[in-house]
Amino acid sequence: MSAALPQTPIADQALLDLLGCLQAAGYDFVTPTRSTHALVSARRAASETDVLRDAFGWARAFRREQLTPELFALMQAAGILIEDADAYKTALRVSSLDGRLFLHSAPTRDNDAVFLGPDSYRFASLLRRVLADSAGFRRALDIGTGAGVGAMTLQALAPAAAVYGSDINPSALRLAGLNARHAGLPVQTLQASGVPEGPRDFDIIVANPPYVAGNVGKIYRDGGDAFGAALGLEWVRSGIRRLAPGGRFVLYTGAPIVAGRDVVRDGLTVLCAEQNLTLDYEEIDPDVFGQTLRQEAYRDVERIAAIGAVLTEP
Repeated sequence: MSAALPQTPIADQALLDLLGCLQAAGYDFVTPTRSTHALVSARRAASETDVLRDAFGWARAFRREQLTPELFALMQAAGILIEDADAYKTALRVSSLDGRLFLHSAPTRDNDAVFLGPDSYRFASLLRRVLADSAGFRRALDIGTGAGVGAMTLQALAPAAAVYGSDINPSALRLAGLNARHAGLPVQTLQASGVPEGPRDFDIIVANPPYVAGNVGKIYRDGGDAFGAALGLEWVRSGIRRLAPGGRFVLYTGAPIVAGRDVVRDGLTVLCAEQNLTLDYEEIDPDVFGQTLRQEAYRDVERIAAIGAVLTEP
């Protein structure tokens, strides 16, 4: 999302009203990978009967008369209209996940883009499954919350809990806050690079960190060294210092496999031995984002696995 988009009470209310209109219209869209998005967009023309999904899901161009006057006025007030020849596109997409709607960035090269995609769906599913027996937690944190998927999933699991979503990106915090407000979930947002400072008082900390290797220069993608695993491992190392006794850190990320060895699992195993933590680890999908292996930074990587890990304080 471009930092030039208006961030005013009027623009925020327009976005909330836009979500309300889409919800009332029964809008539903599951966001695929970038490659799938490009493939489908190239092979299928825009529809005259599915304009909302074309505009807000597939990010296709639309004509002013294809939207209701109310929707078009809300987009104007929110400042998300982009002129495209004799038509328009939107700077923000809307996706559905667990019956809730999420504002996030349309395909863009902006450094402050707010990501939501297949990893978000796997992350939410992991949290629901591994925390099904922990609905009584009091305080929880979602590091790098992005569009707010992790924080909102936590809040839905424990409505009475104090749930925080942190992110370095002000654009992400804005959209996460709006998404939570629309869903009626009292998630609190705070700006922080990685794990915010404070006492050991979180029962649950979760993270779906960026894990792309190389100098990609985008805060929602750049996972740093160790074939993109360094940032996630650092978040875990810092986060376990904020766990209350008996607390749990839930990590969803991409794990580079090098010569048969899982870089993330090896790093977490060492960390758990050092800190006397227990580790539950699973490979959710053996091969995700295979096109990434074409990059020079991945020349020694044979695959990237989607993994889920739970580290528990004694």
